[in-house]
Amino acid sequence: MQVVPKEENVSMVGSRPGMDLFSASHAPNGKHRTSGLESPIMLLTGHQSAIYTMKFNPSGTIVASGSHDREIFLWNVYGDCKNFMVLKGHKNAVLDLQWTTDGSNIISASPDKTLRAWDVETGMQIKKMSEHSSVVNSCCPNRRGPLNIVSGSDDGTAKLWDIRTRGATQTFPDKFQITAVCFSDAADKIFTGGIDNDVKVWDIRRNEVTMTLQGHQDMITGMQLSPDGSYLLTNGMDNRLCIWDMRPYAPQNRCVKIFEGHQHNFEKNLLKCSWSPDGSKVTAGSADRMVYIWDTTSRRILYKLPGHTGSVNETAFHPSEPIIGSCSSDNQIYLGEI
Repeated sequence: MQVVPKEENVSMVGSRPGMDLFSASHAPNGKHRTSGLESPIMLLTGHQSAIYTMKFNPSGTIVASGSHDREIFLWNVYGDCKNFMVLKGHKNAVLDLQWTTDGSNIISASPDKTLRAWDVETGMQIKKMSEHSSVVNSCCPNRRGPLNIVSGSDDGTAKLWDIRTRGATQTFPDKFQITAVCFSDAADKIFTGGIDNDVKVWDIRRNEVTMTLQGHQDMITGMQLSPDGSYLLTNGMDNRLCIWDMRPYAPQNRCVKIFEGHQHNFEKNLLKCSWSPDGSKVTAGSADRMVYIWDTTSRRILYKLPGHTGSVNETAFHPSEPIIGSCSSDNQIYLGEI
């Protein structure tokens, strides 16, 4: 496991927005520094195979990454970005992982048909959820209240889990494989996306689809709710990111923004997408080995960042600093200042 501070090779479109918002300290070479990273770009290596998912913890001090090598690595964000813990237990790749809101647990999803919950303090598995009959592609914890988790699987179901009880508490059957799931802000609804290209909104109490959002022309590979809970961001194999207005009295056509530029390819990886903490930017990885960041308002590509030598499967914003993280099929993670 080694961490190499990388030379800056950042291609930017336009100027660097928000530079004056951050108290930039001077680096030895005279360049402005905008974050607490040890170097403007840090390379994290150690996984033995493609990395499909990575997330910062809520306080921004740890990165968790999940890989085809079946392991979840925990890395320090600051200092030399050491890999300080490995979570082992999955019998197949880790396709998705999420931090709980308080940062004490990680939830992970795998083709081994299970979801698992991990205690980050001890590194121990605290719960194994195994009622799906096929690949579990996606998982999402609720934002507040007792911990509930929604999962989506190739078995054509989304399932609801309460961390305190045995077995799934609810099952939402669909006709198609479910590749992405998400809770609404109040956790009274779940959103599912799959190979039928549609986003379905399920009312948890009524256990039925109350709305279907149509707009993507190909399979949905990732989704995330905006920080304020009003909008849903989705990534599709039609090479589009869409923002949907999920507020109760939104107009008939809820697709309010479309972003283009990133690419999906024959590998058909489930490329994720995410929001910046203030909702002003969105990001997605790409099969063309680039990290894309768009301005939410203008839909302009702000950054197109090189460095990876394989498909970029997930990108994520740091919760409080101008740092972007990315993970790739090249077995590597970059943390970079933007």
